[in-house]
Amino acid sequence: MERHRIRRLRAALVALTATGGLLLTGCGASGDSDRGSSSDRADGATGFPAPGPDRGTGEQDGDSPDDESREVAPSPDHLSTFALDVDTASYGYARRTLADGQRPDPSTIRPEEFVNSFRQDYERPDGNGFSVTVDGARTDDEDWSLVRVGLATRGTSQRPDDRPPAALTFVIDISGSMAEPGRLDLAQESLGVMTDRLRDDDSVAIVTFSDQAKTVLPMTRLGGNRDEIHDAVDDLEPTFSTNLGAGVETGYATAVEGRREGATNRVVLVSDALANDGDTDADSILERIDGARREHGITLFGVGVGSDYGDALMERLADKGDGHTVYVSGADDAEKVFCEQLPRNIDLTARDAKAQVAFDPETCLLYTVTALYAVRTRQGADGHLATATVRWQDPETRTPHEESGQLESDSLDHSVWSASPRFQVTAVAAYFADALRRGDDRWAALPDARPLDELAGRADDLADTTEDRAVRELADTIRRARHLAD
Repeated sequence: MERHRIRRLRAALVALTATGGLLLTGCGASGDSDRGSSSDRADGATGFPAPGPDRGTGEQDGDSPDDESREVAPSPDHLSTFALDVDTASYGYARRTLADGQRPDPSTIRPEEFVNSFRQDYERPDGNGFSVTVDGARTDDEDWSLVRVGLATRGTSQRPDDRPPAALTFVIDISGSMAEPGRLDLAQESLGVMTDRLRDDDSVAIVTFSDQAKTVLPMTRLGGNRDEIHDAVDDLEPTFSTNLGAGVETGYATAVEGRREGATNRVVLVSDALANDGDTDADSILERIDGARREHGITLFGVGVGSDYGDALMERLADKGDGHTVYVSGADDAEKVFCEQLPRNIDLTARDAKAQVAFDPETCLLYTVTALYAVRTRQGADGHLATATVRWQDPETRTPHEESGQLESDSLDHSVWSASPRFQVTAVAAYFADALRRGDDRWAALPDARPLDELAGRADDLADTTEDRAVRELADTIRRARHLAD
């Protein structure tokens, strides 16, 4: 039997703060579950480092030339394992770049982060852990379907007192490049608002870095000390070069020193990630703080800012640091991240979660991965298509749990565009990202790709149906990309 190789793609899940859901949006090859271990994640998901891209190709006997260009599941196991990351920065940065009248570099486009930026329609579990939803719809590309696998955590409590306290160490870039409007000033404004909204039993520390790093505020309880925290934030001023490595190292040392038992301990890196001084390699930076990260379970939350942004470095830091990244381009984005997402995502609902999708070789000829699974079924096949399974430990008792979801071939919707509105939003976001990264030959196209004009129109219709402002903004963003393509 011919041996097949798979392009190893990074995986991502997102905590969708409006619904409390998590969406699977990528996978790696079978066996990736051995790659590293995870530290506790405060946003309701834990994960192991996802594999990086490996420019392999695959083909099966009888495949058309089109199929040969797609990354293919290795035969015969038809297993896809994935890491649970929580990133949305790629979509935010693409929106900012398009709003500035430029096309984003294809290398910064990660379709899973586009998909993860929108609310989903999954049922949620009542307690800790996950529910699993598997659904799909057929495309007009013969025998190809899109399959969505969704993991949902319990709904976020509307009562702030229901979560554990937070111990947040903010590592803030004050290098010269942060003087640009929309960088340090935006971070200061957002931190100021957040300081007013956090609970009295939450704690904040502040570390700054330019050519050197400095702890300007040790771990400090909010109760009775808000003025002191406001003063520390207001006094931040941009200075010299960007020694991001020193900032992360000092940030973790400060977080360990101020670590609180029973609280969610997190390092929040706010930077344009344009490192130009000291250690600039993500792996090397994280190696220096690996003990603190693993021993104490302190995760890294990356907040990217700036029109010129070191996307690759920030994304690598978050992936390897058991954390996730977001990008903020304005006051609305910043308030959502600092004042809504960050406080909500500090409630731990599961530990050491690992997930796998098993495609049935009797019905599934091959699959590819972008932001969804693109699955090619065998001609005339009928029956079981896939099983998605997630395994985790209870955050308090460490009791192991498992939950699965099934998909039968006869339950596939007749068409992507007659599926549920939220499935269609997922498809539009994935097809949009797919269009933006054309020109990067590391990636294959989704089956049945649609032109930008059509995607914008569908997004408009879906915005009416869902009454979701984010979907309306997606339509506007697609139109900007269409105009730039003329």
